[in-house]
Amino acid sequence: MADRDGNRRALLQLLALPGNARCADCGAPDPDWASYKLGIFVCLNCSGIHRNFPEISKIKSTRLDFWDDDLVQHMRAHGNLRAKAKYEAAVPPHYYRPQPTDCLVLKEQWIRAKYEREEFTTDRTGPGTVSAGSKEGFLWKRGKDKAQFLLRRFVLSEKEGVLRYYTKDEIKGPKAIMPLKDLNAMFQAEKIGNPNGLQLTYVKGIQTRNVFVYHESGKEIVDWFTAIRAARLHYLKTEFPTTTESELIPRITRKYLKEGYMEKTGPTQRETFKKRWFTLDLLERKLLYYKDPMDAYEQGAVFIGSRDHRYQVKEGLPRGIRGKKWKDGITIATPGRQFLFTCENEKDQKAWMEALNEVISRPMTSQDYTAEANFRRQR
Repeated sequence: MADRDGNRRALLQLLALPGNARCADCGAPDPDWASYKLGIFVCLNCSGIHRNFPEISKIKSTRLDFWDDDLVQHMRAHGNLRAKAKYEAAVPPHYYRPQPTDCLVLKEQWIRAKYEREEFTTDRTGPGTVSAGSKEGFLWKRGKDKAQFLLRRFVLSEKEGVLRYYTKDEIKGPKAIMPLKDLNAMFQAEKIGNPNGLQLTYVKGIQTRNVFVYHESGKEIVDWFTAIRAARLHYLKTEFPTTTESELIPRITRKYLKEGYMEKTGPTQRETFKKRWFTLDLLERKLLYYKDPMDAYEQGAVFIGSRDHRYQVKEGLPRGIRGKKWKDGITIATPGRQFLFTCENEKDQKAWMEALNEVISRPMTSQDYTAEANFRRQR
């Protein structure tokens, strides 16, 4: 008869071994669940995904469920490090490995790619590596001035360095051409209102253009995301041939450091505070603001330099100035002027200040100084 308490202690000892203390799939700390078929330890969120394909993975709680001796022995013989050595042996450098806070579709397709499709084992070369940065197909795209999504054909060309999309009348040519130089892709399920929602951004003129798309298939939208990352990495390697791949990978695509509502006033500081949607881009050092989170273009932007370059974030507003509805203020001091904002509550205020200070604490590169000069000249 199995020793219930002894097996539980054995599992806890296994969890303390190198590689097992974090989820095998997303890296979340202290995983409490295990796939006893694959021999891996996973977090609660990833365990829910594993339950969707019982022919590949079987899930138990390490603390609450009963474990037979042979299952404990199976876990002892495998573990996260051995699983990674097998199932992640040939992950392409452009492939995004989900983090604990990432959306469900990224985690699900990563898990399915590893264990169900075995795309990264040594006898495979990863998904679509022959033409990794080229793809074409149909995506549902949100209209620029209307709320409905329309089916549009998208064509990604690594060779030409662009992503295009077309309306039904393709004879007129592409509706938009998005250069890989400025192209970014990030999953925005909540904002778009679809679990497979993807936000594409690129620079058009002096503004950031937002394109919101989705696909009914989680695999298809992740394939698009992966193809864009492959094309972007190719572009970066060509543009920066002396920069190491490990340095380029964080620049392939990025998420915003923070998003949310604040109120702002104008340059004279006597204008009425108006509620706006803000996005903070760490890499570009920009705070963009919109009337609506789904606007195609920003209404304005603030360049956020470094503390050494006379940028500062202050709690509160200057004496005599009050917000319209919200009272918890933030002042961003730049070499040219002060920008004033208010937050709905103290919690939001502290979160925004923490994010802004993260940007300001980051040293400016030569490219940042050039971007700052261009920003001032254009605005």
